[in-house]
Amino acid sequence: MESKNQTATIEFLLLGLSDDPELQPILFGLFLFMYLVTFLGNLLITLTISSDFRLHTPMYFLLSHLSLTDICISSATVPKMLWNIQAQDQRISYTGCLTQACFVLIFAGLENCLLAAMAYDRYVAICHPLRYTVIMNPHFCILLILVSLIISVVNALLLSLMVLRLTFCTDLEIPHFFCELAQIIKLACSDTLINKILIYIAAVLFGGIPFLGIFLSYIEIISSVFKIPSVQGRYKAFSTCGSHLSVVSLFYGSGLGVYISSAVTESPRKTAVASVMYSTVTQMLNPFIYSLRNRDIKEALRMLIFRMAHFMQCGHS
Repeated sequence: MESKNQTATIEFLLLGLSDDPELQPILFGLFLFMYLVTFLGNLLITLTISSDFRLHTPMYFLLSHLSLTDICISSATVPKMLWNIQAQDQRISYTGCLTQACFVLIFAGLENCLLAAMAYDRYVAICHPLRYTVIMNPHFCILLILVSLIISVVNALLLSLMVLRLTFCTDLEIPHFFCELAQIIKLACSDTLINKILIYIAAVLFGGIPFLGIFLSYIEIISSVFKIPSVQGRYKAFSTCGSHLSVVSLFYGSGLGVYISSAVTESPRKTAVASVMYSTVTQMLNPFIYSLRNRDIKEALRMLIFRMAHFMQCGHS
């Protein structure tokens, strides 16, 4: 009963990236711009893939779900930050904070799994091209998405619900612009050993295993590509992996940067600034990486924009 009363009255403070009043309008404009670019860019990628029959392949099917996941990650964090800046109110309820942390975990875990699935897709396409359509059939692709989503949801719910056993003291300031599970646990004044162990296990399982899968896939891909006799054939094979490799490097590189910055610096604010990379900037850049480096996407995008412009012109006339 005391626990229920406590959770009903608890409120966290999201300190954001800076407490300087003069910087708040700049931060608001910057994050609003990044969110709109992320939302519209990833939505455009999804619409482009769904509207062009030539892009109805396993690779682009997985890419469209990656774009939707990027939209969801940004939508779980940035709108609340914009609201806090606009309302000049840093508070977030206990339920709201835990819900936000849970959604961030779900979509971050799903992105991990999708990147691993996309690496496997490239591995099958390059190392086993004759069996590609058999292995990467539509049912298998849908199964990959469903299994990834279920694993991510179960993991996020387990870690989030374990927070309910904790009690919190009076100093409830989170030095981030969103509720991060590790930061919430730091504020507890009860024993958090079990929670920390679960976080480490989840980090190894849902971060380490997908990354290992990506790493092993690309070792096999590189080995197979170097067996191709012609230089043009090697380039063509590598070019199909370029966009995915760029996204993987950005996602895991920014995550590693956050880990290193939190280990090196004792300033939580500096860690919060670093976390902007993996929670916001990476999702914003993904559409550009795939649209600029992929000829099929660019052609389909031009066709989609042409059809939309033609439709609007007919509507006005």
